Amino acid sequence: MKNFLNFLKSKTFLIQLGLAIVAVIVLVFLAMQWLKGTTNHGEFVEVPDFSKMSVSEMRKTVEEAGLRYQVLDSSNYNPDYPRFSILDQNPPAGNKVKANRKIYFTVNPSGYKKVSVPDIIQVTQRNAASMLRAVGLDVERVTYIDELGKDMVYNIKFKGKYVKPGDKLPKTSKIELICGNGTIPGSAKVKAESDSE
Repeated sequence: MKNFLNFLKSKTFLIQLGLAIVAVIVLVFLAMQWLKGTTNHGEFVEVPDFSKMSVSEMRKTVEEAGLRYQVLDSSNYNPDYPRFSILDQNPPAGNKVKANRKIYFTVNPSGYKKVSVPDIIQVTQRNAASMLRAVGLDVERVTYIDELGKDMVYNIKFKGKYVKPGDKLPKTSKIELICGNGTIPGSAKVKAESDSE
């Protein structure tokens, strides 16, 4: 034990210890410099604002900034933005990121997705309007015809053309309901009168 303590106090041990400490410091310094060089430590790119840009404009801007991108589909059409323009980005504009970072984009689709017209024939106008709103359609106007069922839906029109339940229309389309006014149609009146004679 005494020999070991003498060795720890010896000049040879202290020189070896000093060299080992210097070697560790040099290795740590070299490793830090290497990491700084390979990870672009302290070098950041500010994320541009891609809002409302077209996809082609976005691609050009991304490349100029030294970034990468991935386009995510969007099923929700936003009428406030041009078709096929950038709706959202992650990370947001103004963030500082490393060069070559991937930016994720949500793109505005070409229009509203299509929905099926519900079966509202022989349904009251009020219930029909609720059923249409539930799928994303609106009633633009109601036209009345001579039919016995007052406020009962007999036909549906979109842009002046008749449509049937199950037909596909763009979401938010405005349609016309053809409803009965509670009056017996003229031909039925004539038939009823001839039957009673």
